[in-house]
Amino acid sequence: MNRRVLPALALICAAGLAATACSDPTAGDSGAGDAEQTAVNPTARLDGVKLTMWTAQNTVNAPKQVIDAFEKATGAEVDTQAIPDLYEQNVPTKLASGDRPDLMFWQPSISTLPFVQPGQNLLTLDGEPWVSKLGDTEKSLGVIDGKRYAAIVTSPAMLGVYYNKDVFKQAGIAEKDFPQSYDELLALGHKVADKTDAAAFYEAGGDKWPLQWQMQVQLTDLDRQWWADLNAGRKKWTDPVVVGAVKKYKDKLLGAGLAQKNYRTGTFTGQADALWKGEAGMVLNVTSFQSQLQAKYSTAEIDKKIGWFPVANSSATGLYSPDQTNGVVAFKTGDEKRQNAARQFLAFWLGPDYPDYIKAMKIPSVQPSVPTPGGLPETSKAQVAALPKAIGVFQAKAIVAPDTHLYLADMIFGKKSPQQVAQAIQDQFAQVAKAQGAPGF
Repeated sequence: MNRRVLPALALICAAGLAATACSDPTAGDSGAGDAEQTAVNPTARLDGVKLTMWTAQNTVNAPKQVIDAFEKATGAEVDTQAIPDLYEQNVPTKLASGDRPDLMFWQPSISTLPFVQPGQNLLTLDGEPWVSKLGDTEKSLGVIDGKRYAAIVTSPAMLGVYYNKDVFKQAGIAEKDFPQSYDELLALGHKVADKTDAAAFYEAGGDKWPLQWQMQVQLTDLDRQWWADLNAGRKKWTDPVVVGAVKKYKDKLLGAGLAQKNYRTGTFTGQADALWKGEAGMVLNVTSFQSQLQAKYSTAEIDKKIGWFPVANSSATGLYSPDQTNGVVAFKTGDEKRQNAARQFLAFWLGPDYPDYIKAMKIPSVQPSVPTPGGLPETSKAQVAALPKAIGVFQAKAIVAPDTHLYLADMIFGKKSPQQVAQAIQDQFAQVAKAQGAPGF
């Protein structure tokens, strides 16, 4: 599944949701008492209770296992409703019209969670029994202004480098040569380009959204204060470090011939095919790329052909990227029985059902006490191992996640310079932050 940033239209539309939510009779409760809710028995009977859950079209089956098990254990009914694409744009629109589900998949990042106005629309989930069971990275997600609004049911995507083992062997690259910085990654790319017939990297300019990752990796040295200053309007995306990252991508990777010839029109599916065939040595992407491989090939086939390693600007560290399947939120509906049932559903999901859920989904565990299922490819295991020390992408750090990929696409087609890319990012960031009412804008 794509890890796209929210479209600008969705952000501005969602920023206007507050006024609608304030007029809703269920929105007046500040949620002050939510954290004191008594923990319920996850398998208590709920005969006659019906819940609705919104999902994206491509993730409508993601909660199927837990819903089937919950319905069997409790007698409740959970109706999944797929929201048309673009999910991130249409959900805020439906909420603004007064429609709301009991439960919903939603990205649990500080750049996306606010656009459903959590303080007014969502139940707070602090003190739920599953919170303390989460891993450290997962615990950091789903929290706004010190309050938890999202249950974390899957691990955030990991950003790193997938590589073709045969191409690396031809280039004389061993594990000891894996890069400790972005500059070393580019140097590795030159080895691939010089010693094999493969392109060093496959870039997906046709689909656009993967273009952001080469820039993202270079921003990992920015400290917490830099991001705090950006979110307060004291720093800007036109900072030389951002412009420099865009320029290095343009000049040192694309301009240096390290991408495949058709990088302007390359696609996400084309990435997987090119890497698998050895037409490209490396792909920098998130876990959705892994899912694409697993849908086509067996674990044994992947282990034989594809490897993975983490990299950041100045270290061998992976990046984590939240997406909408990581978090589930529960809405204030004004119906106490349904609200309690929604809490019970989350307690069941992250309680007695969790081992069965991750086994059925073949995904890593978000709870250190629950082992990750066996049979996953080595690439997946490497990502699990890298997660505890991973650095958040900017969607997890900035209060607004601009459409960086669109502006980078303009650049690769010669419509924007690196400075203009940074200015476009800043303009959108400031526009949406102001619409949100963020201090400093």
